[in-house]
Amino acid sequence: MAVIARRVVSCAILTAEPERATRARYWVIVFAVTLAIIQYIDRVCISKAMPFIQRDLHFSDVQAGYVFGAFTLAYALFEIPTGWLGDRFGPRKVLLRVVIWWSFFTAATARAGSVLSMVVVRFLFGAGEAGCFPNITKAFSAWLPPDERVRAQGVLWLAARWGGAATPLLVVAVLSVVSSWRRAFELFGLLGFVWAFFFHRWFRDNPLEHPSVNDAEKRLLTGVENLESRHGRVPWAVFARSRSAWLLWIQYACLSYVWYFYVTWFPTYLDRTHGATLSPVMLAVLAGLPLFGGGIGSLISGFWAGALARRAGGVGNARKALGAFGFVAAAACLVAATADGRGPLALAVLIGLAGLFNDFALPCAWGACMDVGGRFAGTFSGAMNMMGNLGGFVAPIATGYILQSTGSWTLVFTISSAAYLLGALAWLLLDPVTPLDRPRRRHPGQAE
Repeated sequence: MAVIARRVVSCAILTAEPERATRARYWVIVFAVTLAIIQYIDRVCISKAMPFIQRDLHFSDVQAGYVFGAFTLAYALFEIPTGWLGDRFGPRKVLLRVVIWWSFFTAATARAGSVLSMVVVRFLFGAGEAGCFPNITKAFSAWLPPDERVRAQGVLWLAARWGGAATPLLVVAVLSVVSSWRRAFELFGLLGFVWAFFFHRWFRDNPLEHPSVNDAEKRLLTGVENLESRHGRVPWAVFARSRSAWLLWIQYACLSYVWYFYVTWFPTYLDRTHGATLSPVMLAVLAGLPLFGGGIGSLISGFWAGALARRAGGVGNARKALGAFGFVAAAACLVAATADGRGPLALAVLIGLAGLFNDFALPCAWGACMDVGGRFAGTFSGAMNMMGNLGGFVAPIATGYILQSTGSWTLVFTISSAAYLLGALAWLLLDPVTPLDRPRRRHPGQAE
């Protein structure tokens, strides 16, 4: 009987199904997506509120440009420090602190009463938001298998862009209920505090230590080695000497230059050129089209990247093709938008398509940060976002001066188209896969 029992047990073991991996890692994407939505709501709401702010506080176009630019300058300057903090202390601590920080200053925007106070508050707000995406990228590099990272970036940026696209409508809805734009900023500031509470309870820097992750899922998470950089020295000199790093930074500066026009001056452009003929709700819908299109572009790029890599000779070629094509197509849409006789709907659709093609580059750029940055993904992605947002800092201020000196929106669009073409050239020259912190080697999926 004992022999029979042993044989039965052996057969049961042999025929048992292998343990299925849990899916706890996908909750990291959920937290990232909700945070991206909140971040873009808090960031974009001022663009729709700016006409009201200008009327109440008597800002000129140049002063409004400096208010827009204060956020972007701080966002750029604090990217590397907050990315480094994520590498050093882990994304959990850093994300909790920066979300609480920027949520406080979102609400504090309501207390500004002059150009100087508004610039200071928006600068401090931008310093907090700078920690968001580098630390999400750091979390993704530890929590997600390599083949899921670009798709996750596509979903992340879809959520971020659509959160921003919905913000003009959200501002209109909130303003219809509350007494002024000041109360709207106070309400938006509460969102981050709610997110921080739930994130603190669930997230862990090391997925291997999370009780919801089983052994099968742990075997998928090869990026846990990226946590080792907490004890390493960041190779700044390697970053500075790298052609790939500089090209990655240039293309992101070009992307950000144009993107910050969409999220700062574009609603004002619609108000001034078509405000007399369109309702506030329709203006809000049109203002959100570049971000809505960008979300679709991020999703398309994130999910096409894998299939294109198999046909284009590797991951690097796929990223280069998506980035360069997206920028060229976006430039063509902006040129078409400046043609004489464009109605508001046709123009907004063209700008929406420009936003869609713009974001073909987005998942590829952040995916490149994870691969090229390696163990220092947080710091490296922070460096890219810093350099990129320096371009974004220039855009709203330059636009304010252009409008004050020439009044020409066509010139604004032409300069943006040129920025896209420069970004496309950078993508064609870029190696978006080879890690900087280890000897040059062939990336999985590259052609032999």
